[in-house]
Amino acid sequence: MAKRQLHKLSAREAETIIEPGRHSDGGGLYLAIETGAHARRQWIFLYRVRGTSKRREMGLGPAKGKGKDGISLADARLKAADARKRLAEGKDLTAERRAEILAATKFGEFADDFLVSIRAGFKGKNTLADWTRDLKVRCKPIRGMELANITVNDVLEILSPIWMTINRTARETRSRIERVLDAAEARGLRSGKNPAMWKTLKPLLPKSKRSKRHHKAAPYKDVPRIVQALQAKHEAADTTVNLAAEYIILTAVRTGEARLMRVREVNFAERLWTIPAERMKTEDHPEGQDFEVPLCDRAIEILKAVIPRDLARDAYVFAGQWSKDHTKPLGMNAVLHALKAIYPAMTTHGCRSSFRDWAGDETRFEREIAEMALAHKVGDETEQAYRRGNALKKRRQLLDAWGRYVVSASNVIPIPHRASA
Repeated sequence: MAKRQLHKLSAREAETIIEPGRHSDGGGLYLAIETGAHARRQWIFLYRVRGTSKRREMGLGPAKGKGKDGISLADARLKAADARKRLAEGKDLTAERRAEILAATKFGEFADDFLVSIRAGFKGKNTLADWTRDLKVRCKPIRGMELANITVNDVLEILSPIWMTINRTARETRSRIERVLDAAEARGLRSGKNPAMWKTLKPLLPKSKRSKRHHKAAPYKDVPRIVQALQAKHEAADTTVNLAAEYIILTAVRTGEARLMRVREVNFAERLWTIPAERMKTEDHPEGQDFEVPLCDRAIEILKAVIPRDLARDAYVFAGQWSKDHTKPLGMNAVLHALKAIYPAMTTHGCRSSFRDWAGDETRFEREIAEMALAHKVGDETEQAYRRGNALKKRRQLLDAWGRYVVSASNVIPIPHRASA
């Protein structure tokens, strides 16, 4: 068999040919010329996959032309010779090239694609904005770096300037960098220890004081008076929001969990309200688990008052002011405004603090039961599973006692004049 001819083109021809098409230099090396809107000169290498009749094409880079930078004919021949050598050694050029491209992937490019892939799982409307801010602004120093080259020092360069001043943002940024790099490792784009791991960074960062955000809460001795005032306002104006505020106090839940409550979640026979897992705050509550809330007598009364007998199962229990068919829930701040109208120094989340203080000061229920009544994680997964059955019974006893305390006239203590002004 005649040997294939090599070096068909001269250096001058390689730089001056303008006819569109593929011009062979031999040995699989071609000068590809395209004209029109996407005009370009490119060196390509054509080869056959070993043991098959399949043909593959591999780009070698832009070709040098008149007045244009690019790869010369001599350099293109060297690249083609190297490709032929690797083929003779049984190498998979396509796989090797793909690995080279992936290894050269920049952090910013991958982070942007990763964010698009996970955004559907975000709950709050601000979550996407926070992720975008951290990955595009905070991570600017590493966005142009190859994923495989990012080190602990690179991550420290981002975190150190903000670690003591805006620690919460710094911690969130670190966590998001770690998650991006974990995903990159899963895709085969980097290997080794993740440089954004907290275990790795902890010895290198100064210890910061985390400031806890305390929600304004009423002393629990004032709660019966607040509930009495809510009931009086409801009788005068017949507004659902006052009943919703009372219901939130009685059940010690978060506002969003009650505001978005649907009829199908209530089981009157079992005196139980089941909150779907997707509506629970995952930082506190075990992920993926529904949460059962035992209902005291007054909570049942409220639900029967706000749920018409013929109301659809998908309808909202606490409807918005103008939603007579219960297709829209109460507004986000409606309950807060109702509470502040009675007791300005209070927030809806503060109702949970009032309940927790009362449970700790006035009852003999275990601390774990009070925490579980607030849907807080207690112990590890094994302990949570073990306690779940018995905890419901005890939580019911605790919330029944809270309900009796809240609505008992004997417990009512007048609110100071300055608080009701």
